[in-house]
Amino acid sequence: MANFDEDSITMAVAAGLNALNGKNPTVVDGVFLASTTMPYKERLNSGIVATALGLGEEIHTADFSGGLKAGTGALLSAVDAVASGRLNNVVVTAAESRLGKPASPQELIFGDAAAAFMVGNDNVIAEFKGAYSLSYDFTDHYRGKDAIYDRQWEDRWIRDLGFDQFIPQVVNGLLEKLDLKINDFAKIIYDCHYSAARKKLNKMLGIAPEADQSNFQIEIGQSGTAQSLLMLASALETANPGDKILVVSFGSGCDALCFEATENISDHQNAGTISAALADKTELDNYTKYLVWRDILPIDAGLRSEEDVWTRWSALWRSQKMVLGLWGSKCKKCGTLQLPPQKICVNKDCGAVGEMEEYRFADKIGHVASFTGDMLAASTNPPAVYGQVEFEGGGKMMFDFTDCSLDDLETGMAVSMSFRRKFYDEKRGISGYFWKAVPTKEVK
Repeated sequence: MANFDEDSITMAVAAGLNALNGKNPTVVDGVFLASTTMPYKERLNSGIVATALGLGEEIHTADFSGGLKAGTGALLSAVDAVASGRLNNVVVTAAESRLGKPASPQELIFGDAAAAFMVGNDNVIAEFKGAYSLSYDFTDHYRGKDAIYDRQWEDRWIRDLGFDQFIPQVVNGLLEKLDLKINDFAKIIYDCHYSAARKKLNKMLGIAPEADQSNFQIEIGQSGTAQSLLMLASALETANPGDKILVVSFGSGCDALCFEATENISDHQNAGTISAALADKTELDNYTKYLVWRDILPIDAGLRSEEDVWTRWSALWRSQKMVLGLWGSKCKKCGTLQLPPQKICVNKDCGAVGEMEEYRFADKIGHVASFTGDMLAASTNPPAVYGQVEFEGGGKMMFDFTDCSLDDLETGMAVSMSFRRKFYDEKRGISGYFWKAVPTKEVK
């Protein structure tokens, strides 16, 4: 499950930063986001992701939604855009945080997750070989426009008509189209959380046990649009050059995609891996907290929570790059870093006016200068923990601390920046975002 200050946008940003992995953001000219749980129905969610990733304005952004195979739909659209020459490098993200009613089967099997890939022509680690798609108005899981919780039709219907028919149809269609056999694939990915149905499908399709990739049902849960991309990211961790990988998504039909690992695969298997993310998990053994964090159980957060603070969109626009991208400034005269950005250099020995260039702090390591735990502040995870973070070379600002407890913090410790939900305005349906500080394992 995602933390109390995470949602599909923040998870997509985290996955997107892993996908970029230090690459020059100026080479990216497209960002696609797939999700059925986007925070905004009318505001381009991928536009928020692109800004948080530190990308420029001259970029193509698009949201993909409506069905659980939207993740592979976004990936195929990116592949087509790059192949046509219209775009050069596209970051494709898929993120999901679906809700099931308390004690429902959906609550038991759903998991929050995100995955992201860079699609381009340079230093390719997995080459796209072809795809085959099916579209069916098959109602298994569904949510109306005002619904909060996922609903589903009965399991037998989903298993016997959905998985048992659509997955073989799309797999056989791809094999025939590409003139391949199922045993040509070293790794086979398909989404089906029914264990008995998986065994039946493996036997029906002739999938060898060593080729069948884990769906992470125990470790993560069913993660909607991110599911197939998550499994693909995991498969690439152990792929060898020349391995063919079959990726199948399911939801309102199916997509089947074929990739082949290249000689470059070994150079990218230690960056932002699924196994590293799972190893960094924190257990939550308090079900009540989960209900509160997902707005299922109402709470009284105190008088301070009753303050009505409007989102001033014009003010956010003027500070957008700082708020969403954590851009500060760097003095061209003396090199002093400054956050928030300044027009006059704060270095007392410089004081240059109008000599600033933009400088991004989101990917820099800071250190805790001070911190406090506030039991009076409105919070769904009290105490609210915040303090001053100082960056090497200059730049000092107040941040919330997250993914930690008050006891985990000490002055001088290293922190990294993580894009999170700062607030939710329930009256107006507004999710507000900013960067928070997360303790790292880096030594002081």
